[in-house]
Amino acid sequence: MADLITSLSFAASGMEAQATRLRHVSENIANVDTPGYHRKTISFEAAMDSGLVKAGPVRLDRSEPARIYAPGHPLADETGYYDGSNVDLVVEIADAREAQRSYEANLKLFDQARQMTQSLFDLLRR
Repeated sequence: MADLITSLSFAASGMEAQATRLRHVSENIANVDTPGYHRKTISFEAAMDSGLVKAGPVRLDRSEPARIYAPGHPLADETGYYDGSNVDLVVEIADAREAQRSYEANLKLFDQARQMTQSLFDLLRR
């Protein structure tokens, strides 16, 4: 019984971590055209005492932002360029898809553990 409840906790922590990741990916996508915006990345950590997954610290991608030529832009320098964002839309969409699939896998694990727990309760009631 305790193992089923533990598996529910593992799946729930995985879903929470992927939801946090997806929140940052969607923020990156929303700011793809924001001048000077740096892409946010997140890593996952296993909590040593419980084995649960948790989202690590948010880090800024330090790669150089795109230089955009637009002489009429208010942020353009004397050469006509300004710093855009360093967000690559293709990478962000791929990250969003990966986070979605990981979330769905954890959700399926959660649902199966819940069904097994319900079946166990049904057997105990008889």
